[in-house]
Amino acid sequence: MGVDYYNILKVAKNASDDDLKKAYRKLAMKWHPDKNPNNKNEAEAKFKQISEAYDVLSDPQKRAIYDQYGEEGLKGQVPPPGPSAYSNGGGGGGGPNVFRFNPRSAEDIFNEFFGGSGFGMGGGGFGGPRASRFPDSFLGGFGHGENFFGSSFGEPAQAAPRKADPVEKKLPCTLEELYNGCTKKMKISRNIADASGKTLPVEEILTIEVKPGWKKGTKITFPEKGNEQLNVVPADLVFVIDEKPHDVYKRDGNDLIVTQKITLPEALTGYSVNLVTLDGRSLSIPITDVISPGYEKIILREGMPITKDQGKKGNLRIKFDIKFPSRLTSEQKAGIKRLVGD
Repeated sequence: MGVDYYNILKVAKNASDDDLKKAYRKLAMKWHPDKNPNNKNEAEAKFKQISEAYDVLSDPQKRAIYDQYGEEGLKGQVPPPGPSAYSNGGGGGGGPNVFRFNPRSAEDIFNEFFGGSGFGMGGGGFGGPRASRFPDSFLGGFGHGENFFGSSFGEPAQAAPRKADPVEKKLPCTLEELYNGCTKKMKISRNIADASGKTLPVEEILTIEVKPGWKKGTKITFPEKGNEQLNVVPADLVFVIDEKPHDVYKRDGNDLIVTQKITLPEALTGYSVNLVTLDGRSLSIPITDVISPGYEKIILREGMPITKDQGKKGNLRIKFDIKFPSRLTSEQKAGIKRLVGD
C-alpha cells in the first residue's frame, strides 16, 4: 500500500471521524513547525505527513480509494471503484475514470481546527502573514499558493539535525538518602530559542525521585534539557548519583560494612555492638565468640535495599579492629598463660 496513513495518525482502520480529529489535533500541535524552532526539518516532514494522512482519511471518497487501491489509487494509476468517474476539484488528464488526488493545503487544515490563532507567537497563526511566522527559507521557500506537500507525492523527509552530546552532572547523596529514598529538586539554568532563533536564559526546577537502593553511578536522564541552538537538537541532561562518605557505614554492593575498634580483653571475653541503622533504628548485637583477627559477624537483611528485588536487602557485615597492647609486664604475661594455657 505504500504510505500507511493509519499508522501515521496512530488510528485503527475503522477509526471514526472523531477519532481522526482527535489524532490530528494532538499530532499537529506536537509537530507544528512553530513548536519546534530547533528541529524544523523533522517537524516539517512530520507535519506534512500528518496533514496529508488526515486529508485522505477524513474524506470518504479519498479514503475509499485509498483503502481499496492504496497510494497508487490516489495517484490515478488505477481506476476507482464504481461505474462513475471520481474527481477532486480537477487535476486534469487521465480520462473520465481516473481519480486525481489534489491534497488540501496544510495551512487550511490547521486553520480549520485552530482558527488561525497559531501558538501566541504573532503573525495570526500558521496561515497568517509569512514574514512574522516563517523565514523565506522555511520548507524550501514555498509561497502562499504552493502546495505544502511539495511538488511530488510522498517526497522524503530531510535529514534530522544532529543532537548535542549529553551533559553530565554529579548528584551527591548521603547513604541515608540512598537507603531510604528521597526527592531531590535541582535548579538548572539553560538557554532556549524562540522562533527567530534568538536565545534567552531561563531557570527551571527538575525533580528527581531517588529510589531506595540506588548505587553510585546510577544515571537519571532528562531528554533535551540542554541549551538550545540553531539546527542542533538540545543535549540530554544526565544526573549521575555520587555517594557521600559516611561516618559509620561503608557500602559494598548491597551490603553495609561497619568496623568496630575493640580491646584485646573485649575480643577474648565478649563484646556487644550497638548501632543506629540508616533508617533510625537501634541495634544491639552481642558477640559471644572469641573475636580473632579477620573475624566477621554477618547480620542478614540489614544491608541496603535491593532496587530490582523490592522488599529484599543485602547484609550487614561487622568487622573488628583489635587493639593489641604494645607491651606486657612479666606478671601480665604469666597471668595470661595461666588463664589461656599452652
